[in-house]
Amino acid sequence: MSYETIIYAVDGSVATIALNRPEALNALVPRMAEELADAMGRTHKDAAVRAVVVKGMGRVFCAGGDVKSFGEFLKGDPRAALLELAGHLHAGIVAIRRTPKPVIGQVHGVAAGAGMSLALACDLTIAADTARFMMAYARVGLSPDGSSTYFLPRLVGFKKALEIFYIGDPISADEALRLGMVNRVVAEAALEEETQALARRLAAGPTLAFGRAKELTYRGLHQGLEVHLENERQYIARSGLTADFREGVQALLEKREPKFEGR
Repeated sequence: MSYETIIYAVDGSVATIALNRPEALNALVPRMAEELADAMGRTHKDAAVRAVVVKGMGRVFCAGGDVKSFGEFLKGDPRAALLELAGHLHAGIVAIRRTPKPVIGQVHGVAAGAGMSLALACDLTIAADTARFMMAYARVGLSPDGSSTYFLPRLVGFKKALEIFYIGDPISADEALRLGMVNRVVAEAALEEETQALARRLAAGPTLAFGRAKELTYRGLHQGLEVHLENERQYIARSGLTADFREGVQALLEKREPKFEGR
């Protein structure tokens, strides 16, 4: 697929997916959501990619759904249009979830509505100190999508999540950090550098072990303890067969830093 609304770039072992409709504050339209899903799929298939960054071009990360498109939706069948938009967006969210590679959300400016949903869906999220998060769905009479009703209650608690969905007041970066919605808050001028540094660090790590930790973490949200413990047992045994495990042990014995290759 050729991309019109995103930029896809690979630098070494780090892939960056940038939402690229800055004139529209990176507001989501079906084409952008479809391209996001396609690009996430590419990162999964590319063995050279070992970490992924999702960010926005221009002044903001993502202002949510495109209001102008919503106006067009009203002229036709809003249900069909919203099903299409959410379907593409959700395919991208599932791709983030299923890829065994770490996915970092890099948030500056505003992450509203579907933009906030996307930021929450990333494995790790770094925010500029000036960033703001907002659940904007209720302002246009919509219920949330983009996995926010899945992730937000797990991050901030049931009652706080409902307050955010109902009230929709902006949340500062510092408050998002306090609530557990983001992992780090950094100066806006350092956001790109800090995110890329983290991505490179993760890309140099034991990729297969990271992927299994990610899978186990998500499975643990739904499984009973006994089943989950058996999954942990099987995954650590499989990890013991990797080249990275051999390198990690050898490096520890030799008192040096390991050089993982993601194998």
